[in-house]
Amino acid sequence: MNDMGSLSVTPPASGLLATPRPLVSPAQEGKITVSWAQHADEVREAQRLRYAVFATEMGARLDTTLPGHDIDLFDNYCEHLLVRDATTREVVGTYRVLTPAQAKRVGSTYSDTEFDLTRLRGIRSRMVELGRSCVHPDYRHGGVIMALWGALAEFMLRNQLDTMIGCASIPMLHNGVVSGDVAASIWRKVEATHLASIDYHVRPRLPLPIERLDCTLDVEPPALIKGYLRLGAKVLGAPAWDPDFNTADLPMLMRIADLPARYRKHFLGA
Repeated sequence: MNDMGSLSVTPPASGLLATPRPLVSPAQEGKITVSWAQHADEVREAQRLRYAVFATEMGARLDTTLPGHDIDLFDNYCEHLLVRDATTREVVGTYRVLTPAQAKRVGSTYSDTEFDLTRLRGIRSRMVELGRSCVHPDYRHGGVIMALWGALAEFMLRNQLDTMIGCASIPMLHNGVVSGDVAASIWRKVEATHLASIDYHVRPRLPLPIERLDCTLDVEPPALIKGYLRLGAKVLGAPAWDPDFNTADLPMLMRIADLPARYRKHFLGA
C-alpha cells in the first residue's frame, strides 16, 4: 500500500454532506487533492478524463452527446469525486456516486441496466452506487485510489449510508485478442473465495457465456477488483457482458462494516 499525507476535501455541490471536516489520517502521494465537483465545468473535466480512458485507451463505443466526453443519463443525478494534480490542477482520477435519493429520482441505478437487482431491494435505502471509476495512466499508483476511497468512506459515514455497489470491469482484450477466457477464469476464482450470501445474488441481463469459455487460466483480477476484495467486498454473481465497453462486468457489494481493521483505521481513524 502506498502511503499518502494531507488532502483537501471539498463536499459535493448538492450540499448532501454536512460541514466538511478533513479526513482522519489523511493521505497524499506526490501532490494531489481530492474534491467533489461544484459545478458543470468540473463535471465536464471528469467526463473528458473518462472519455480518454474508456474510448481512446480502451476502445469503448460511447454514445455521447458531446465529442470527447463520456456522458450518460445518470451523470446529472450523481455526485462526482475528483482527484487533481495539485500543480497542474488537471483531473487525474474520478468516481461518480449515485445516492439512494437520486437513484429514486432517475428511476434506477446504472447497475440495474446490467443486472436484475431484485434481491437488493431491502438495502436500497442506504446503498450508493459507485461508477465510472478511472485514473489517468500516469497516476495509476495506490495513492490516487486510496485518496478516492478515503473520501468515499467519509461521504458514507457522514450521510449514514453503509453499502456500496457497482460493476467492476474486466477487459475482454487479452494479449491483443478479444476473448472472454480471462474474465471467465477470474469469475471462477472469485466465485470460490468471495461470493456473497445467496440472499444478495443478482442475475446478469446479458450474461458472459461462461460455459463456452476457458475458465482455467491462471490470471489475476485487475488491480481495482483486487483492491475491492481486500476492502471486504463480495461478488454478487456471474459477470455480465458489456459490448459497448468491451468488458465483462462483475457485480460487487461492499459494506463499511466489513472493512478490515487496518483499512478502518486508515480511512476512518477507528
